[in-house]
Amino acid sequence: LHPLSVVEQQGFQALVLHLQPDVSVMSRGTVKNRVEKAALVMKNNLKAALGKIEFIATTTDCWTSHRRSFIGVTAHWLEPQTLQRQCAALACKQLKGPHTFSVLASALNEIHTEFNIREKITRTTTDNGSNFVKAFRVYGHVDENNNLAPAAESGKVDNDEEEEDEETENADVEFVEAGAILDEDDCLEYQLPKHHRCACHLLNLVSTVDVSEANISSTVYKRLSRSSFAKCTSLWNKSARSTIAAEVIEDKCKLQLLRPNDTRWNSLFLAVERIIRISREQGEGAIAAVCSTLKIPMFSPVELAFLAEYVKTMSPVAKALDLLRGESSVQMGWLVPTITLLKAKLQHLHISVKFCGPLVDALLSGLEKRFGQMLTDPELIAAAILVPKFKTCWTSNECILKLGLDYIKSHLKEQAVENQGETSHSSEEDVFFSAIKQTPGSQENAKQLETYLGCPGDAMG
Repeated sequence: LHPLSVVEQQGFQALVLHLQPDVSVMSRGTVKNRVEKAALVMKNNLKAALGKIEFIATTTDCWTSHRRSFIGVTAHWLEPQTLQRQCAALACKQLKGPHTFSVLASALNEIHTEFNIREKITRTTTDNGSNFVKAFRVYGHVDENNNLAPAAESGKVDNDEEEEDEETENADVEFVEAGAILDEDDCLEYQLPKHHRCACHLLNLVSTVDVSEANISSTVYKRLSRSSFAKCTSLWNKSARSTIAAEVIEDKCKLQLLRPNDTRWNSLFLAVERIIRISREQGEGAIAAVCSTLKIPMFSPVELAFLAEYVKTMSPVAKALDLLRGESSVQMGWLVPTITLLKAKLQHLHISVKFCGPLVDALLSGLEKRFGQMLTDPELIAAAILVPKFKTCWTSNECILKLGLDYIKSHLKEQAVENQGETSHSSEEDVFFSAIKQTPGSQENAKQLETYLGCPGDAMG
């Protein structure tokens, strides 16, 4: 990540010549040409590899760093022979101007076209930013199984961001002559694939935004939560700002405290979990001694009990988040079983919790609001059934399983009809009535599905 001019600096040249006196240091132009040539070879190899793949999924993100904006796109696919998941970075390019939905759509369309994968992309996953949501709502592929931004799912946060973006766009209206625009082709129409909101980001919103409903529904929970987390914050701030405080904590607790990060909810869970771990292993007296030495408010027994119950309640959410953000072994089929089992675990916890009942209710409400439509999506249910680890054992709801099985059977039937059409010359009459005709291929596919569902193993092969 150094600038290319580093090779022309006297200190760098002296270092290289000292290590290898017989070599000559490349000039900046030579380095530039070699890097560009290597990048071109790598891009051509990637295009050739993607040309052999039939189905591709992509993930996209946009961010700002050092007063510059960037967009990154990564492609994911399954190797046909081994069924191993593969991935490659397609782009990490700078964006000019504001991150409006049209700018994002233009950049994505350009990247997809460059690698000739626009028709191969089955779905693109992004975060829940209103600019991405609007880009795919306006330019994306939408059908009855992939409604991008229903009012029940988008939530108040996304709606507020959407309104803010629209107000910003309307504030900078510039009137121009329409004739000149209509006469030229500015590529204003883009084609984007199906859109999927990042499940980890949704779960993060459930854990940070939706849990605030617990403070509204219960005064007792609100008072206990605010007092407990206020004292935790005092302890975290004190340990982070003073080396003496950190030494005191390590001496009395035998462990250092973890400090939450504003951008990742899991860090809050882990920070509270560390306090509870210290309390259990070293006793409540260790935490009390630290608070007394650092002259910060002490935790009451009720507050420590509340924090322990908070960790117990949020532990399934943290585990689900860790599972869904896996890099290599997680497919789309993991989503519905993970959220379904998470809801079941939270409902079971409702019986045993003493303080965090409102928190459980808020989590369940948030999961229903943000994942409710996904849990009844036939395509996602079918993806779960086709993961050998889950098959049909992750839910007892026969209606849900029927949605996925019917989706699989319909595609197996279509595949059998297509294969028959490729191998035989049917009359127009046979083609018209092919939907009701049981072909040998469709019967064989149905038997393979039944064999797969009845197999006790969970291996892909």
